[in-house]
Order: sequence, then C-alpha cells, then structure tokens
Amino acid sequence: MRIAISGHRGLPAATERLVDQAIRDRLASDAAGGHLVGLSILADGADQIFARAVLDAGGRIEVIIPAARYRDCLPEAAHAGYDSLLSAASQVDRLDYVESTEEAHMAASQAMLARANRLYAVWDGQPARGYGGTADAVADAKKRGVPVTVIWPDGASRDEAA
Repeated sequence: MRIAISGHRGLPAATERLVDQAIRDRLASDAAGGHLVGLSILADGADQIFARAVLDAGGRIEVIIPAARYRDCLPEAAHAGYDSLLSAASQVDRLDYVESTEEAHMAASQAMLARANRLYAVWDGQPARGYGGTADAVADAKKRGVPVTVIWPDGASRDEAA
C-alpha cells in the first residue's frame, strides 16, 4: 500500500491530536498485513503527523522535497520534526525548484500522486487557501483515479478561534 498525504498546516494542538488518532486508526485498517509506504513532503501539520504514524506502524516513508529552500519556509517549530523524519526516510527525491512556491508544492503533490495508490487528505472540505493546497491535491487525485480518503475528525478545526 503506497499512501500519499496532503493536509492542512498550522493546526491547533487539539486538532493535531484528533488527526493523529484518526490517521493511526485508518492506517491500521488500510495497511493491515501489507507493506506500507507513506509519501510526504514533510510539511508541518498533517504531513509530519502522517509520516510519524507510518513509521510507528512499521512502514517506511519516501519524501519529495519541493524546492531547495523548502525547509527554510517551514515554521521554525517544525524544523526538528522535519529533520528527524527526513533522516528516517528510505528514499528522498528533490524537485528542481529553488524557491518554495505554490507551484513547487503542487508539483510535489503531483509527484507523490504519480507513485501512490491512495491519498489521505486531512481536509475540512473547503477550497484551498492558495494554489497547491489540499483541495487542489484532492482534485488532482480524483482526475488521476487515485482513491481519496478524507480525514477530518469530529471536533477538528483549522483555526484556534473556531
């Protein structure tokens, strides 16, 4: 089972806990008895939660780095997780972009979907807040015929104030 991830970033801590449990529950059923590979760009939020859950489930992760300066554009609080997960990756592919732009992020999503047989979308169902967001990844997966599993647990919110 090769599962790509796309999901919201900057989630409130309570939502991160809900998403983490939902991903782990879903992985337990989708990857039971099979070889599990998680595909991620290791962004903060859903991507790093997913990558840790895949490793904890005994799977391996393959990482696609959207741009040479990608890490620099992640929140500083996400750097340690990014570095740790990157070092645990069984494969790392780097796209040719230098700057971490919306186009680079969408290209990375497309590269993941080309290798995946399922997409987990940690998604509230709303339009993307910028090109290359989760809604765009979901639309591309559907266009490619890659099944999409939306993960948005009851009580989840994108913003602290919500």
